[in-house]
Amino acid sequence: MHCPFCGAEDTKVIDSRLTADGASVRRRRECTNCSERFTTFETAELVMPRIIKGDGRREPFNEEKLRAGILRALEKRPVASDDIDAAVNRIMKRMRAKGERDVASRDVGDWVMQELRHLDPVAYVRFASVYRSFQDVNAFEEEIERLKQEPSAEVRKHQQSLLPDDELEP
Repeated sequence: MHCPFCGAEDTKVIDSRLTADGASVRRRRECTNCSERFTTFETAELVMPRIIKGDGRREPFNEEKLRAGILRALEKRPVASDDIDAAVNRIMKRMRAKGERDVASRDVGDWVMQELRHLDPVAYVRFASVYRSFQDVNAFEEEIERLKQEPSAEVRKHQQSLLPDDELEP
């Protein structure tokens, strides 16, 4: 680490502590040349896998594109932005947890569908209609019937999970 005051290459760590959220390490450093002290923060760099599109093209993961798709489905629906952020974070966590360099766009779409199913049934049907290319009203009706068979979000909220979140089915 270069000293920000004199540019010397040699600095030493005086103190290291976890930040309050535990996501990074705060390091207090001292320059061996000019004796000035400064603070650095170290965080893990998590590389997201690339997305394999339906036609075989690969492209870098774009969080904004993921968020925009979810927001489009949720347009004018009463869903808190914290819930949307949490859904995006869960999808990204699943991508990293797969442990692969590439993830099929189909997998990401399925995960978005699962998140939307829990966030808002109307948004779920909106997204499903485009994602699954519904061709007629019957396809909408079938999907709505499937939704009716599931417990409501209110009921699920009060149910206790038998498995930890990371062991749930994809």
